[in-house]
Amino acid sequence: MNEELQWCFAKSLAGHDKETVYIIKKMDSEYAYLTDGKNKLIDSPKKKKIKHIQVIKKKDSNLESKHNNHISIQNEDIKKAIKLYISSNKEE
Repeated sequence: MNEELQWCFAKSLAGHDKETVYIIKKMDSEYAYLTDGKNKLIDSPKKKKIKHIQVIKKKDSNLESKHNNHISIQNEDIKKAIKLYISSNKEE
């Protein structure tokens, strides 16, 4: 389960960051490690309990291809993916 959710979008459901969109960097049995490329950088992700996030089973194709090809993912890539995701969902 944890591997397939890596690099998926997630929305915070609780806390001061409620409604913030992140990308899941990794997960363990209790926590998700989230990054937004701006406030929570890829090298120091936010540790948040899984019950406090809504996993959006959608991935950014650019991030997924970089990960699969072992290309380093930068904070700029994360910010761009989140921005595109938010803008595409506002239109719907």
